[in-house]
Amino acid sequence: MPASTPKRPRIAVLADSDTRWKWGALTAHRIAPGQSMETAPREAAQVGPALDGFLLRGRATPTPRQLEEVGVRADSLREVTAAEFLRTMAEESYDVLVLALVGGGVQAMLHGLGRVWEDRPSRPVVVTGYVGVVYEKLADGLLLRHGADLVLANSRQDADRFRAVYEGVGADASSVTEVALPFLGGDAYEGEHDPSAKQGRRPYTVVFAAQPSVPESRKDRTYLLNRLVQHARRHPEREVLLKLRSRPGEHTTHIEELPYQKLVQRLDPPANFRLVYGNMGEVLDRTDLLVTVSSTAALESLHRRIPTVVLTDLGVREALGNHHFVGSGCLASWDQLDAGHRPAPDEEWVSRQGVVADGSYESAFDAARERIAKLLDRPGGLPPLTPYYTPVTAPGYLPGILARHHLGPDGTPLPGAPAADREPGPVRQIVRRAARGAYRHGVQRVAPVIRRMGEL
Repeated sequence: MPASTPKRPRIAVLADSDTRWKWGALTAHRIAPGQSMETAPREAAQVGPALDGFLLRGRATPTPRQLEEVGVRADSLREVTAAEFLRTMAEESYDVLVLALVGGGVQAMLHGLGRVWEDRPSRPVVVTGYVGVVYEKLADGLLLRHGADLVLANSRQDADRFRAVYEGVGADASSVTEVALPFLGGDAYEGEHDPSAKQGRRPYTVVFAAQPSVPESRKDRTYLLNRLVQHARRHPEREVLLKLRSRPGEHTTHIEELPYQKLVQRLDPPANFRLVYGNMGEVLDRTDLLVTVSSTAALESLHRRIPTVVLTDLGVREALGNHHFVGSGCLASWDQLDAGHRPAPDEEWVSRQGVVADGSYESAFDAARERIAKLLDRPGGLPPLTPYYTPVTAPGYLPGILARHHLGPDGTPLPGAPAADREPGPVRQIVRRAARGAYRHGVQRVAPVIRRMGEL
């Protein structure tokens, strides 16, 4: 008698940007009960969990192009308001819910979900975490995420820091669970290609991984762009790529006021310099040297043993995020790179970041899967969600966070809260697109002008 087909675990992911959708959806595959790393590939929606995606409506709601670039498939995917999502969670049954949101969004959903689930005998396991390197607002972001059943830490270092913050304020730290970034992988680097680039072979490729918000100023961004173009001129035999996260008018997790696409229009780059988009993993497939200020792409590159440089040209500063890489062995300047320097990563530092190519990555999500399975089998179901922030512990902070998502102090949707219980009509769709366009125009055009006027 053939064995029965095991039931696919049902997982919901709520995300507010393209990068968080990528993290949330891939994390869902990695942590699904009964799954393994082998049965959780990027494209294996039919093998892994039954995945329903929800995109929280806002300034960074991904465009169809961005979703296509991420390359993660779901059984269903739709845009929702906070009120509609909470209503769906009250009506539907899931095994796991992944909150792939900014900290304030996680906190608001925890309170809203606590409200809609208060009379239910069972609820999903709630999971949250971070998309990449955590280099700013550590305490603020962590306490806003407190209350989830699992707060995922992408490395041993992060797990230690997370627990220290929770224990330091007297909050329960048992939710902290060490995993790794869910999008690491790809073939290990096999060494440099022939610099002479004979016919039919690709040239040595240098990739600069740009970031939407680091650095912020026109001066600093122009400096980095000029150095990249100069490198291309010095090495005409190389291919020099500027890897961009989004096209003009699109938003990612962070606001980009000065897109490199616009800055490069004032230059006359050589033929071996190009702008590229697309999945980072596919770009790394042809990369011989990855250069960045502090992008998570550096960790993807290090995982694949690709020579990786974190720039020091603008200083090693918390505001840039490159301070996170102190001790990595990857810090260097453009002058050093132009002179032929290639940093060697510190193996102990790399290992503490959960970035390893020795095979141990295959078991990085075992603890999370085991913990979720135990929570799902807990007699009597799961207890109510208990965030650290409450009207008692943070009466001057929490109400504002909830109000931004149209929730009252008790987590109940406020009267008049936007709800997408039906498809918007043609007029509403036009108005919504116009509003988003006006917002993006204000961020990328008007705000910088006002800022410059204020400096006069």
